[in-house]
Amino acid sequence: MMRRRYCLALDLRNDARLIADYEAYHRQVWPEILASLADAGIESMEIYRIENRLMMVMEVAARFSFEQKAAADAANTKVQAWERLMWTYQQAIPGGPADAKWRLMDRIFAFEAGD
Repeated sequence: MMRRRYCLALDLRNDARLIADYEAYHRQVWPEILASLADAGIESMEIYRIENRLMMVMEVAARFSFEQKAAADAANTKVQAWERLMWTYQQAIPGGPADAKWRLMDRIFAFEAGD
């Protein structure tokens, strides 16, 4: 079974209270959001933070598509409500489109231990 990995980046508003609130929401992600991730073929997801910069690591099934996930999200009122709520804590990374949320990162190095 083929799995792919994607890393994405996003910034939070640089406010300690907002960052704490954002982390609190991610300790109890709404069940509908988790279901939408699984339905899209996302098999695992982790989010890491340093200061106000986030990095998301996703492992996805071969059937996963960013375009299909976006279309499903647009049709899901609960996902739209979550995204509106999260945008109150998030901000676009400098240099990208003003309304850009998570931005795909380019892998520049990989290492795997040999046999």
